[in-house]
Amino acid sequence: MAAGMLAQALGRHLRVPGIVLLLGAGVILGPDALGVVRPDSLGSALQVLVGFAVAVILFEGGMNLEFRRLRREARSIRQLVTLGAVVTAAGGAGAAHLILGWDWPQSILFGTLVIVTGPTVITPLLRRIRLKHSVATVLEAEGVLIDAIGAVLAVVTLEVILAPSSHLAEGAQTLLVRMGSGIAIGAAGGLLIVLMLRFERVIPEGLDNVVVLSLVLALYQASNGLFAESGIVCVTTAGLVVGNSKARVLGDLKEFKEQLTTLLIGMLFVLLAADVRVEEVQSLGWRGVITVLALMLIVRPLNVAVGTFGSDLDLRERAFLAWLAPRGIVAAAVSSLFAQELAHAGIPGGNELRALVFLVIAATVLIQGLSGGWVAQALGVRRPTNLGFLILGATPLGLALGKIFRDHGQEVVFLDSNADACKAAEAENFRVLFGSGFSESLLYRAEIDSRAGVLAVTANDEVNLLFMTKARNDFKVQQAWMALRSGHTKIKPEMVEQVGAQVLFAQPRNLDLWTVRIERKGGAAEVFSRRKSGDKTAAEEIGNPPDPDSVLIPLAVVRGNRVLPFVADLSFKKDDLLHVIINGQRRDEAEAWLAQMGWQKHLGESDPVAADAPVLEPT
Repeated sequence: MAAGMLAQALGRHLRVPGIVLLLGAGVILGPDALGVVRPDSLGSALQVLVGFAVAVILFEGGMNLEFRRLRREARSIRQLVTLGAVVTAAGGAGAAHLILGWDWPQSILFGTLVIVTGPTVITPLLRRIRLKHSVATVLEAEGVLIDAIGAVLAVVTLEVILAPSSHLAEGAQTLLVRMGSGIAIGAAGGLLIVLMLRFERVIPEGLDNVVVLSLVLALYQASNGLFAESGIVCVTTAGLVVGNSKARVLGDLKEFKEQLTTLLIGMLFVLLAADVRVEEVQSLGWRGVITVLALMLIVRPLNVAVGTFGSDLDLRERAFLAWLAPRGIVAAAVSSLFAQELAHAGIPGGNELRALVFLVIAATVLIQGLSGGWVAQALGVRRPTNLGFLILGATPLGLALGKIFRDHGQEVVFLDSNADACKAAEAENFRVLFGSGFSESLLYRAEIDSRAGVLAVTANDEVNLLFMTKARNDFKVQQAWMALRSGHTKIKPEMVEQVGAQVLFAQPRNLDLWTVRIERKGGAAEVFSRRKSGDKTAAEEIGNPPDPDSVLIPLAVVRGNRVLPFVADLSFKKDDLLHVIINGQRRDEAEAWLAQMGWQKHLGESDPVAADAPVLEPT
C-alpha cells in the first residue's frame, strides 16, 4: 500500500500516468529484484484480496457515471461494449494464434482478457487530457461497463475450455445468466443502499461511508455465491444506482470511495506486477511485441469503427478513440486468476498468458498514456479553455450572478454541499454538482481546469478563501473572485489578494442580510447604463454609497459581451451596463444616488429576482 501510494504521488508530481510507476514499483519490489513483495506468500488469499479490491474500484467507477451523460452517447457506448467487444476478442485471439503460434484455446483466452480497458487507467488520463464531453463520456463509460462484461466473458470462456464436454450454447447461456443475475442483484442492492442513505435515522451520522463499503463487499460476495463470477457486474450496477440517486451524503461517499480506490489500485498493481516473472515477459520476444502492436494499431481501430458506426462522433473523435485503449487492473487480476486455474488443471501456457497481458498493460499505458495529450491536441478533440464559470455556493447572490453570466452566453456550473441550495439552482436550469468544493473528483467533473474563472459566494469566508487557494494553486485558474462578510475580521481583503483573487462587490458585505432580503422578496435585480466614462474606480464611485448594505449591492458590469464581476479596481466606460440588487424599500434613494454618479435606468433590461413590494425588513 505504501509503495503504491508513493508511486502515485510521484506520478502526480511528474505528470505521468501513475500506473507506469506502479508497474515499475511492483517489478523492483518483487521476487525478481529486491524480494520485498512476495505475492505467493498470500496463497489463495491473493485472489480474495484482489476480488474485494476490484469490487470497490468498479463500484466507485459506476458511481461516477451519470445517466444523463450516458443517454447522450448511448449508441456508441452500447455498440462498443457489445459489437466492439466481439471484434477485440476475435482480433486478439487471431493475433496471438497467427503471430505467437499459440493454440486456439490459449489464444481465445487472451482475446477475452484484452476486451477490457478499465476506469483505473482511463479516469486519471481523462483528468490530464481534458477531452470534449462526447469523447470523455464514451471512454469513461466503456471503461467501467466493459470491465464487468469482459471479466464475466473471460471467466465463462475459461470454464468452457476447462470442461471439454461443455458446448458453446451452454457457455452463452451461462454468460447471460450471470450477467442478468448480477444486474438484478446489483440493482436491488443499490436501491437498498439508497433507501438507507435517504433516511437519516437508519445509518447513524459518521457511519455512512463504512456501512456502504461493507454492503458493497457483501453484495459482491453474495452475488458470487449465488452465481459464480457475477459479483463484478453486481457492484458495477449498484454503483450506477447509488451514483445517480439524490441520496444524502452522496458527495462525501464519492470522495471516500475515490480515496479508497486510489489506495487499492496502488496496492493491486504492485502486487500483481510483482507476481509476474520478468523472464516470462522476455521469453515472448519480438513476437509478443508485434502481437501487442497489432492489438493497438489494427484491432482497436476495427473495434472503434464497428462500435461507433452510425453515431454522432466525427472522424477526429473516432480516431482518438481508436488510439486510446489502455488496459487496467481487471485484465491484470483475471490473467493472474487464469494462470492459477490453468496450472491447477495441468494445462500449460498460463504464465505466458499472464505475461502477455502484462505486456499489453505496460505498452498501452506507457505509449498511449504518455502520448494521449499530444494526440488529442493534434486531432482537436480537447475541450476549449477559458469556457464558462464555476460558482461555489448556490446562494441567492450566487444565482443572481449566475443568471448574468448565462444571459450573456457563458456556461455556468454551480457547486454546493447544501441539498436545498442545489435544488434551487436546478430549478433555475443551471447545471449543479452536489458535494464539497475541495473534492478533486468533483472539481474535475465541474471542469475547473478549463474554466475562465471561479467565484465563491458562500457565507463562510474561510471556505471561500480555501477554495480560491485550491483553484489558483492546484488548477491554475486565471481569474478568481470571492465574497467577504462585513463585520468579520478573520479574513482580510489583503489575504484574498495574496492568493491571487479579488473581493466581490468591491468590499465586504452583509451577505446574510442580502440573502434574507432576496428570499423575502425585498430585493430586485436592476440594470443601469453608463452615460459617460469616469475617472474614478468602482470602489470610489459605486462601492461606497451611504449605508451600503441598506441601499444596494453591485453584482457585475457588462461591457459588450463581457461580464466583469464588480470589484474595487474596476473602471467604467460609456455604455457599460451595471447590474445591481436594490433594497425595494429604498428604491428611490438608490436610483437618485446612482443618477448622481452618472447612471440611468436601462429600460427593458431589468430582471427582477423578486417583487419590490414593501416587506418587513430583516434584522
